[in-house]
Amino acid sequence: MKTKSKKILSELRSYAIMTLGLLCYVLAWVIFILPNNLVGGGVTGISAIIQYWTGFEVSYSFFIINAVLLAVAFKVLGGGFGLKTIYAIVVSSVLFKVIPQFIPAAFIQEIAINNGLMLCCIIGGALDGLGMAITFTQGGSTGGTDIIALMINKYRSISPGRILVVLDIIIIASSMIVPSDGSWGYKFAIVIYGFIMSGVCSFTLDMFLSGNKQSVKILIFSKQYDAIADRISQETERGVTVVNTRGWFTKEEGKVVIVIVRKTELGQVLRIVKEIDKKAFLSVGSVMGVYGEGFEQIKSGLKK
Repeated sequence: MKTKSKKILSELRSYAIMTLGLLCYVLAWVIFILPNNLVGGGVTGISAIIQYWTGFEVSYSFFIINAVLLAVAFKVLGGGFGLKTIYAIVVSSVLFKVIPQFIPAAFIQEIAINNGLMLCCIIGGALDGLGMAITFTQGGSTGGTDIIALMINKYRSISPGRILVVLDIIIIASSMIVPSDGSWGYKFAIVIYGFIMSGVCSFTLDMFLSGNKQSVKILIFSKQYDAIADRISQETERGVTVVNTRGWFTKEEGKVVIVIVRKTELGQVLRIVKEIDKKAFLSVGSVMGVYGEGFEQIKSGLKK
């Protein structure tokens, strides 16, 4: 019964965090991007182009396009992903419809339009990427090209940010051929701003996601290596290796404890070492990639 309750609370927490991410995502577009007639990537970018061209609201086109693309996610990414993505698409569509009604035009004028396109590109792109990253961490997606990015990332070791950049380039560049009252110079400038915004969004997305996955390798030199190794293994549930060493200056035999953990777990390991041996010598270094149980899985090709 307790296990079931914990699972329900965990799911509710996940959906709450995802909702916060979606709110950041929508605010980026409603405050900084759409009021400046900027064009971003993804389905929202396509919806923005449609709105500028026809007046058809983003909230409607966003929902329709995502509903069509969503069917692919069920087969490739599983029903769990599809459920959270349905939630994300519905919530985003509602927020796109509702949020503008609660934000005064004067506020948008002062915080976004009056500060220029470049600043809006940077702030809007960063907030956009943060919202997507938060949603990604909870197993969901803001839909559209995010689905494509996660499908490719499932089978290939390519960051979602890089995949989104390629797709965004195509979408943003396509705004050049959409009929509008602006000159070709104006259209070209909008495309450039769109690329800048996409780059900021991608950078924010990758930094947030990779930050959660960064790992460190710790070398611990201590005469109480056995007690340290036992506690690290028990409390962090990480594999620990102890190897023989010989200090060349002292010519003394010794042991070194080697452990690889997530960067977020480093504080716990340091606390354990400090409690056991305050005179222990440690070396902490970042590692580029860690593959295996408890870390990342090697993605060498399509699964059969």
